[in-house]
Formats: sequence, C-alpha cells, structure tokens
Amino acid sequence: MMTINCRGKLIDFSTPKVMGILNITPDSFFDGGKYKNEKDILLQTEKMLNAGATFIDVGAYSSRPGAKHISEDEELNKILPVIHLLVKHFPEIIISVDTFRSKVANETIHSGAALINDISGGTMDENMFATVAKLQVPYILMHMQGTPQNMQQNPIYKNVTTDIISFLAEQIFKLHQLKLNDVIIDVGFGFGKTIAHNFEILKNLSLFKNLDTPILAGISRKSMLYKTLDITAAEALNATTSANTIALLNGANILRVHDVKEAVEAVKIVNQIS
Repeated sequence: MMTINCRGKLIDFSTPKVMGILNITPDSFFDGGKYKNEKDILLQTEKMLNAGATFIDVGAYSSRPGAKHISEDEELNKILPVIHLLVKHFPEIIISVDTFRSKVANETIHSGAALINDISGGTMDENMFATVAKLQVPYILMHMQGTPQNMQQNPIYKNVTTDIISFLAEQIFKLHQLKLNDVIIDVGFGFGKTIAHNFEILKNLSLFKNLDTPILAGISRKSMLYKTLDITAAEALNATTSANTIALLNGANILRVHDVKEAVEAVKIVNQIS
C-alpha cells in the first residue's frame, strides 16, 4: 500500500486522490487573475474541499509556456499571505506549494503548507533537494525539458517515455540518498513536450509504476486537449475528464485539476471496475 505523510496525516493511495488548483497568478493559462482577493480565494478553496479535494495546490509563479519570470521576493509576497489565510480558515487543509525555489519551499512549509510541488524536478535550484530532505515533507518531482520561458520551442527526445523514466529514476535516487522517502512523480504533461509526446506518455503511464512512487497526472484543460479538439481551455472540461479517466486506468494516484467535482466522479467510476 502506498502512503505519504503530510504533517502527521497518512494519505493512502489505495484510492486515487484529487488535488485542486488554486492559481494566485495573474497570467495562468486557464484561471489567471480569477482569485485576487481573500473572499474569492476562500470561496474557491471551500468549493474544492467540499467537492472532495484531498490537496489544494497553491502557486504564485505562472509556469505556462512563455510565462513572465518573477523574483523570489515577489513570489513569497504573493504566496505567504494566502498560506496563512488558508491555514487559518481551514485548519485541516493539506496545502501543496507549486514552486521550484528552495527558499519559497522552506518559508511556506514553516507557514503551514504540507508538501512541495516542483515543476523543475530539482533542476532549477540546486538547494531544493537538501531543503525538502531537511524539512522531511512529501515532494512532487516533475519532469520538464527546458524552462517555462523556452520549453515549448522545440522539444526533442530519443524516446519520450524512457527518457522521462530515466530522469525521474535518477532524481528519486538522489532524494533517497538524502533520506527523503515521500516522493511523488509527475511526468509533466505539456512541459517541454509536443502534443504527440503528451499522448504517448498518457498511453504509457502504467510504465511509470515501475518507479514505485505515487503518480500525479496534471492534464487539466491543457493545450494537448484543447488544441487536439480545436476548442479553448474554457471548453475543455469534457476532454479533461476523458484524459483523467485514461490516466486513472493507467495507474495515476493523484489528479491535479481545476474542476474537482468532475475529477472525484471520475475516480469513483474507475474505482467500480478496479
């Protein structure tokens, strides 16, 4: 049985879990700028928790392709008040912080967050692994080719699935050497991958189970879906549910989504047959 320890709470992945996205960035690709004030942030968080989210993932640095780079101080100034607000209003909340910076990881965990979600898999801040190992918090290790500013310019792989598996295996080994055992992997849909790469990874997701860690799938409303269907991100809820269902059937343990209710329903339906 796979479990992780979040601030003393054991999360068990015998049933897949849902992570709700709370973007407090003005320029995220789908819901940027929507949650600007305390009231909106609390209402959206409450809605996601009531719909069945186990985790709330808070990010203050937009990582959409070509996103603007912001300073560490600006990221901290945006995110810390939100962590304090959420912990105060929802004492039982399990907050994941979407950051690649060790200083942001350190300060947000000390402010009440429970896990770190690093889009760079430890490659954009050499102190990240030592920091999360010292904090002893669950760490989401994502694969990204390049940086958010350049990742979609020309992604090339020998074999996308095996290339990502070998990167993740190497990073997991480093984390285990530092005595951090609660590692979750994220294949990084849309992060330095073509549409064809993304669907190949989705098809082969079950191969990532060989890494023996929980698998997070973050496909919600991404361009691999809406570009394939020639629609917008706002119209991609049905496509998201279809892709999430495939991910669950192929071994995903966490769905990171904008729409929690629909993801929880997908988990319940898939559970009926597994």
